[in-house]
Amino acid sequence: MVSGFSHRAIAVLGRIAISRVLRGQRRSDVRVKSSQFSHLARKFLSLVDTPGEINLHHLMIVTSDSDRNNLKRLAEARQRCAAKILELYKMAGAGHIGSSLSCLEILVDLCFGRMEKDDVLVLSKGHAAAALYTTLSLSDRLPETELSTFYKDGTVLSAHPPCSGAIRAIPFGTGSLGHGLGLACGIAFSCHFTGKSFKVFAVLSDGDCNEGSTWEAALFARQQKLSALTVVVDLNGVQGIGYTKNILNLEPIVDKWTSFGFAVAVADDGNDFGSLSRAHEAVKNSAEPRCIIARTVKGHGISYMENRVEWHYLPMKDEQYAQALSELADASLH
Repeated sequence: MVSGFSHRAIAVLGRIAISRVLRGQRRSDVRVKSSQFSHLARKFLSLVDTPGEINLHHLMIVTSDSDRNNLKRLAEARQRCAAKILELYKMAGAGHIGSSLSCLEILVDLCFGRMEKDDVLVLSKGHAAAALYTTLSLSDRLPETELSTFYKDGTVLSAHPPCSGAIRAIPFGTGSLGHGLGLACGIAFSCHFTGKSFKVFAVLSDGDCNEGSTWEAALFARQQKLSALTVVVDLNGVQGIGYTKNILNLEPIVDKWTSFGFAVAVADDGNDFGSLSRAHEAVKNSAEPRCIIARTVKGHGISYMENRVEWHYLPMKDEQYAQALSELADASLH
């Protein structure tokens, strides 16, 4: 790191430098060849010589039609998943809707775009099970017919991911917070002994980061150089009984994960696929375990649920369900 400058300052200076090269064009309209941007990015990222916060949220640079098409494909998948999540929770008369909607883009990004066949996903925040089941199903990792059994007697699609091993894409039952990262570390650690090559993704919540077992697992990941591991923290700022900042404040969370030896990147809008993609790209070549801090919104996309504590648990009434579907349909038109 350049003496006297924080990683955040370097990132700002980098954006300024690139904007000067591109001046005369509005940032949102910039079109740059991939090779040109790579050269510019390398110039300023080379200033950062330790793991730290690399935030590329404001570099609004479109490199190709394929990138735009991929973002559109992910957005369409997200809307299909969101509609199914609302249907499942209404049918079951159950809650945890807000938690499922806050991490939905994270899961869609992984299941529809980032994960390969042998990669492993551990959803530590198991209360968002409907989001997991839906994304697994619509990405062909779980038979869609199973979704109709959600919450019913005898189902394997319980309120939290099952412990039975009945679903290949769900390696562990989760939901008792603080355990998911340790489980993911164990899977990643197995690469050292089996010679197999695959990636492991662990999706954590604010509540997971309140647990000492999470930080113990983080220490283990760094000690054992688990380069196959990527943690994504769904930082929506809301927990079951209140706001995270009032229960157990996690800030400065980037500094915490960095101090534990992770390569950290921030998705300032964790409900935006472009922001998530830039964060993953920023750390993908790290030899250290990686952590994406995704700043999300509880109940994202449904106005009366957004950032509201009560929508951690509440089920929807008929009129609320109708409004949610209407808002989802309106969003799909834009």
